[in-house]
Amino acid sequence: MKHARILVNNQPVHGIVQGDWIVLDNGERAAVDSADYLCPIEPRQVLATHLTYRSRCVEYKMTRIPDYPAFFIKPLNSVSHHNATVARPRGCKFLNYEGEVAIVIGKRCKNVSIEEALDYVAGYTCGNDISARDWQKNKPSKQWLLGKSFDTFAPCGPVFVTADEVGNAENLRIQLRLNGQTMQDSTTAQLIYGIAHLVSYLSQVVTLEPGDLIYTGTPPGVGMARKPPVFLKPGDLMHLWIEKLGEQRQTVHAWNPALIDA
Repeated sequence: MKHARILVNNQPVHGIVQGDWIVLDNGERAAVDSADYLCPIEPRQVLATHLTYRSRCVEYKMTRIPDYPAFFIKPLNSVSHHNATVARPRGCKFLNYEGEVAIVIGKRCKNVSIEEALDYVAGYTCGNDISARDWQKNKPSKQWLLGKSFDTFAPCGPVFVTADEVGNAENLRIQLRLNGQTMQDSTTAQLIYGIAHLVSYLSQVVTLEPGDLIYTGTPPGVGMARKPPVFLKPGDLMHLWIEKLGEQRQTVHAWNPALIDA
């Protein structure tokens, strides 16, 4: 099933996508194309990893594939949604997109094995790990967390699709287009660490709860690695499409508190 969460009369309502309609918990229907989407789940935490694609490691000319995944946290203030605004921070010149598959945890998960891990996955959604490279790379001590943490920096949705409908999540095509130009085009078959590996590894440290999100890393084509580099600017339009999970859109604006969703 495809689950959505939308605003109706300024109230969040859950529903199931059926064709061109979202059948809401209150019995009403909303058109898929005109719904006012929210993040499809209400996460307790958002965790993310990086350099998880073999082809991305090649892009960065790494001489050795990492032995273990490396994780970081994106705070809840960064969570955004389909058709939302990405706010470019004041003074930020090096803003990047990172299209990713995001895992939705389905039940409490702690110290699970790789063999058990997929039993704890409820489904998947589209995620975009927006990054302010000025903060991540150029600040003293390299402010990795802060570069990932600005408001609107974790778009998610428009829907989350249950694991049984997705099937094998390790062979999904990912495409991100910027102003109509394809910037990222790969598949999750390039993942160094599979979905089960990521969930199992993370559960050794963090107790995962239903609805928690895990961003699984991005394939090559990120703007910082391109020659010449490509950075997001006000007016840019991003389309992230992931096979079986749908398409997510965001527009970039200069920082303005009036444009940031509550």
